[in-house]
Amino acid sequence: MSDLEVRQLRYFVAVAEELHFGRAAARLGMAQPPLSRTIRDIERQLGVALFERTTRQVNLTAAGEVLLRDARTALEAVTAAAHRARQAGSGSPRLRVALKADVDGGLLPQILGTYGADEASLPPELVLGGFGEQPQALRDGLADVGLVLCPFDSRGLDSEPLLTEPVLVALAAADPLAARARLCLDDLADRKLPDGSPAVHGRPVEHTPQPGTTRPASNLSEIFSLVETGSIVFFAPASVARRYPRPGIAYRPVSDLPDATLAVAWPHDARSPAVAAFVRAACTVASAQHLQAEPVAPSTTT
Repeated sequence: MSDLEVRQLRYFVAVAEELHFGRAAARLGMAQPPLSRTIRDIERQLGVALFERTTRQVNLTAAGEVLLRDARTALEAVTAAAHRARQAGSGSPRLRVALKADVDGGLLPQILGTYGADEASLPPELVLGGFGEQPQALRDGLADVGLVLCPFDSRGLDSEPLLTEPVLVALAAADPLAARARLCLDDLADRKLPDGSPAVHGRPVEHTPQPGTTRPASNLSEIFSLVETGSIVFFAPASVARRYPRPGIAYRPVSDLPDATLAVAWPHDARSPAVAAFVRAACTVASAQHLQAEPVAPSTTT
């Protein structure tokens, strides 16, 4: 049996994720017949069926499920290898730090200062992304280390927790719920999050669009503008609420919403002294800060 090619794995993953040959072909920018032939070639090479096909639907077999898991890992490794090789070969190596703007617990300036004093440090480059994008940036080799909110997809990554703080709900100051000192998720049954999902589900850091919804607000400025109009509510760590007091927004604690933990994360196989220096700096700063969330008073802003 010959080894599978990267191209074959990409084709297989597209079909496995779409479970529709037409949509997978469109996603890959190719015609459907050659895609179908490639999948049949893969099945012949492996000697197993990867899909159960009927006139109405396409489903993965047990073998297909296993290949999908491992193919994703293999493709991530190939992508990461290319990005890391490109970075290593550049004339000015840097430490690429992935994070969501303002979601750093207020620690980033101190971390960078402490890190910069380490003899193993490299010039830092901030790789900004949306909520929850940092772990994939690390796996893809687009960043060397990251500040992430837990829980997160930790495949292929190591991490150390830095601080834990309450998650608050941001709602319009004119909202009747703003008159309460404390809320629970059931109180938010009729409210929506920025991604269009029900707030009662309590998913504070996921902001990918849900099926049938429009593009979610992409930054805090957009989110806060929508919150002020009463269009949405927003779950935010207490440090974000402290950083962005606005007269049109009320921040309230939610009794049954889990706390948010900020962690520093890096790839399992990282061997860079600069990554180790950043992790040391982050843990040192977090330990010295002893940040604890403060009680939220029932005022308009916190």
